[in-house]
Amino acid sequence: MMMWSLQNLLFTLSVALSHVTSAAALIRVSGYEGREAKVSCPYGVGYESYEKYLCRNDCSDVLIMTTIRKKTRYSISDDKNIRVLTVTISNLSSTDAGKYWCGVTRNFKDIYIEVKLDIRPDRCCDHFTKVRGYEYGSVSISCPYQSQDRNNLKYICSGIQPSTCLQQAVVSSDSKQNGRFSFNNDQTSSNFTVTITSLTQKDSGMYLCGIHRNTSLDDISGVELEVKEWCCVKSHNVSGIVGLSVTMECPYPPQHRTSVKFLCKGDHRYNCTHMVTSQSSSEQTDHRFTLRDDAASSSFLVNITELKANDAGTYWCGSDPEWSVGNYTKIQLSVVFPQQTSKLNPTSTVEDVGSQATETSGKLVVFIVPAVLLILTFVLVVVCKYKCYKVQGSNVNRSTKTSEAEVRRKDDVYGNQDMIGSSKQGTSKQQSTCHHGDEDVGEDQQDSVYQNFTITDDIYHNQFHTIG
Repeated sequence: MMMWSLQNLLFTLSVALSHVTSAAALIRVSGYEGREAKVSCPYGVGYESYEKYLCRNDCSDVLIMTTIRKKTRYSISDDKNIRVLTVTISNLSSTDAGKYWCGVTRNFKDIYIEVKLDIRPDRCCDHFTKVRGYEYGSVSISCPYQSQDRNNLKYICSGIQPSTCLQQAVVSSDSKQNGRFSFNNDQTSSNFTVTITSLTQKDSGMYLCGIHRNTSLDDISGVELEVKEWCCVKSHNVSGIVGLSVTMECPYPPQHRTSVKFLCKGDHRYNCTHMVTSQSSSEQTDHRFTLRDDAASSSFLVNITELKANDAGTYWCGSDPEWSVGNYTKIQLSVVFPQQTSKLNPTSTVEDVGSQATETSGKLVVFIVPAVLLILTFVLVVVCKYKCYKVQGSNVNRSTKTSEAEVRRKDDVYGNQDMIGSSKQGTSKQQSTCHHGDEDVGEDQQDSVYQNFTITDDIYHNQFHTIG
């Protein structure tokens, strides 16, 4: 009896030790939400034909067994050649994270291997390194990695889903060239670089740098690429007249003083014809274009003589053969005929017309006011003269009638003289009245009086002739 109890105790202890040893070999598995995870558990020789299964937590719930190949989100396979049990869990969620057990069914005590499943969101990343490029140019994306990953597969993909990044990689350390994408690995600095050429705005977006790991999820870092429109950092409009000359100024950075300067013509800078360069070239056919470099002002001037109508268009000038942004200038040249020169600056013309109208209004005010005052003064003088003339005419008529009456009555000369004197005194009074208004009226009045004296002399003469 005691012998049996001792044997039973030794068997139980051996089973327990076997379980503990197996459980110590922890298997870590990771997966992304919405994707799948594969749990691979090795087993020993002699258990190829044994039933195997996957359970969770305390194994009260068996998820799937080799006797049932598929069950809901779980599927199982047993590779007896390499003695590895593989369980695939699909459509992962955060609730799937936790502890699992791979088990081998035995008569007395099952063999277990502990599995820990880690679930991560299928998106990246909390932080993105920002990189900027420009249309038609190139850009390099730098991806650092740890020294222990020196020999691991490296790749880059477009998007933010780590779960599919490796399958959708645009370039990797295994395929270092793919169209506009090229791969370069610098193990000394633990950094790999992906260069993209002939950039377009469609290249803008999120990119993921990936380091493949065999036992865990790949190491992923995020890069945000912004491709900006290449045109136009600096742009100028220049106007010229047919037959004359025009000068275009092209600034450049100080570090390009020794670079070759150029001017080309075309709607797009990447497809334009060189018109002139700072170095003599046999390719230049139009010698109306001359280039003069002014290093002191970090700019060069291009002069075009004897302008033609077909010289109008888009010009590009720069000092960097790689067409780096900021090292060029876009110039829009318009050419008009001489009679159209007034149209070169319609804004200035409108402003000039407005200023001329303002000046004209001011001049009109200056001239109209004195003219009105002058007219009013002239009207007053005319009215005053008219009144004085009316008074004068009345006195002359009265004198004439008196003289005729005296001739008919043949009064004595002295009587006439008295009347003439009386008339003279009356006329003088009226003359004095008008004299204050106008000097000329007074002189006319005196002439009338002298005429009366002439009439009196005739009367004397007639009287003397009759007496004789």
